[in-house]
Amino acid sequence: MLSFLFVILIGSLLLALPISSKNGKAVPYIDALFTATTSTCVTGLVTLPTVTTWSVFGQIVILLLIQVGGLGIITVITGLTVALHRKIGLKDSRLISDSFNLTSLSGLAAFVKKVILGTLIIEGVGAVLYMIVFIPDFGVKGIWLSIFNSISAFCNAGIDIIAENSLCNYALNPLINTITSLLIILGGIGYIVWWDIIRVLKNVRKEKVKCLKRLTLHSKIALSATLILIFGGAVAIFILEYNNPLTIANYSLFDKIQISFFQSITTRTAGFATIPQENLTNATAILCLFLMFIGGSPVGTAGGIKTVTIVVLFATAYSAIKNKNEVVLFNRNLSRQITKKAVAVASMSFSIVFISTVLLAAVTNALALDIIYETVSATATVGLSRNLTPYLGLLGKLIIIVTMYLGRIGPISLAIAFNSKEETGNIVKNPTEEISVG
Repeated sequence: MLSFLFVILIGSLLLALPISSKNGKAVPYIDALFTATTSTCVTGLVTLPTVTTWSVFGQIVILLLIQVGGLGIITVITGLTVALHRKIGLKDSRLISDSFNLTSLSGLAAFVKKVILGTLIIEGVGAVLYMIVFIPDFGVKGIWLSIFNSISAFCNAGIDIIAENSLCNYALNPLINTITSLLIILGGIGYIVWWDIIRVLKNVRKEKVKCLKRLTLHSKIALSATLILIFGGAVAIFILEYNNPLTIANYSLFDKIQISFFQSITTRTAGFATIPQENLTNATAILCLFLMFIGGSPVGTAGGIKTVTIVVLFATAYSAIKNKNEVVLFNRNLSRQITKKAVAVASMSFSIVFISTVLLAAVTNALALDIIYETVSATATVGLSRNLTPYLGLLGKLIIIVTMYLGRIGPISLAIAFNSKEETGNIVKNPTEEISVG
């Protein structure tokens, strides 16, 4: 929690310098703080247009904040420690394990190495692919735009320096849609799923066994939930927006499909937009609230309560309805600790959304749907807005800043709380009494 706060404060001071703005005049500190928070928390909500407000120096600061925020300051520090051939102590190992929500302390240095190397490779490939479009469109400047966009997409930040309307100018470009979508998915699926898939593919080549059977339970849940949410969300958006003249009604069938898929993917904490969010139908906006609240998968760059969490919640509810003693997924029983943690994470995130929505509604004269969209987007570190962020007052900005911060560190701090303390010694058990629920 403190590491994110420290990075945000340092970033805000740098962005408040006159050298960080394009016109050479220092931006108001509240906007510098907001930008530093949204960058470090890889959210993407902005009070000032990134492309027209910040100088190259300011853009570099923002990009570094996005990269550090996506990987996590603990990962970056550990990477430097490993690079300097220094030994990682037990205390640091526990901190790394907690920050990644891992269950084991073994092989952490190697894990962090793979995370950093894998991140740099994917971001590098993404930047090269972006250059195919951006260099012809922007010249040499396209190289910088490609690097920025690739890192922002992989880290699920949703901040770009292409135009004030995000990626709306490239809504019908299949290459930009595909590259951005793949970067978002790869960053949001989670690092441990990467290594699990690679491990299984190696075993398949040697032993010729079915891939799915060899995946861990975590990977099965994350991959299944991701596919269902992407395809299910895309189909729903396609149907709900099909005749909406403000979004996709006037496009060809192919373009309607690619825009629908991109909207489904970007709502899962990425924040890039190829259609204005305020033009969506109310039904689509409510669907997007659900997708944003869920977010990506654990141990990745995405936010939200996570795919695994929502699956565990539904599985727990199903088990209760069927009056079963165990919660079962893919023929495996889930521990009580896992179900408790899922309930805690979802409850905490819902509480943040509820409180921030009430507070923002109290200080902002806007439509209820726009306010809820803003607070869910901030809590789940998505970055999509129905054009409300630029018009927030001082109190509104402060509320969203705190919401983005809590949304980014909330699940992490919960994991630490659950994993670092266990009841020991003689425990006095209180008497049990039945109550009515539901």
